[in-house]
Amino acid sequence: QVQLVESGGGLVQAGGSLRLSCAASGRAFNGYAMGWFRQAPGKEREFVAAISWSGGSTNYADSVKGRFTISRDNAKNTVYLQMNSLKPEDTAVYYCAARADYYSGNYYRKAYEYTYWGQGTQVTVSS
Repeated sequence: QVQLVESGGGLVQAGGSLRLSCAASGRAFNGYAMGWFRQAPGKEREFVAAISWSGGSTNYADSVKGRFTISRDNAKNTVYLQMNSLKPEDTAVYYCAARADYYSGNYYRKAYEYTYWGQGTQVTVSS
C-alpha cells in the first residue's frame, strides 16, 4: 500500500503561483511513477502532469505546458507541482497519483493507469 497526502493548495489571484506537494509513505517511493490530475466542478478528472520514477522523464497537458513544472525528491518521498501564471480555469481539486513502475522509466497520462490516489487539495484562482 502507498498512502499519498497532498498539501499546498489555496486561494491565489490570477497570475500568481502555488506549489503543491504530495508526500508518499508505505512503499519504496523511488520505484513509483507519479502524476497530478485535477477535477473542476461538473467536469471529469483530467491529466495535468506526470513524472517517471527517476524524474528523468516528464509530460504535461497542453493547457499547463510552460506554466507548471512537476518534480520529485525521492529522498523525501515527495512529488511537487510548481504552478506559475495561474489562471481562473486552473481552479480545481488537484490529486496526486502513484503506480508501481518497476524502474521502467515511463510516465503515465491516464487516470486508470494509476493505483493509488491522494484525497486532493483545492486550488482556487480568482480573476
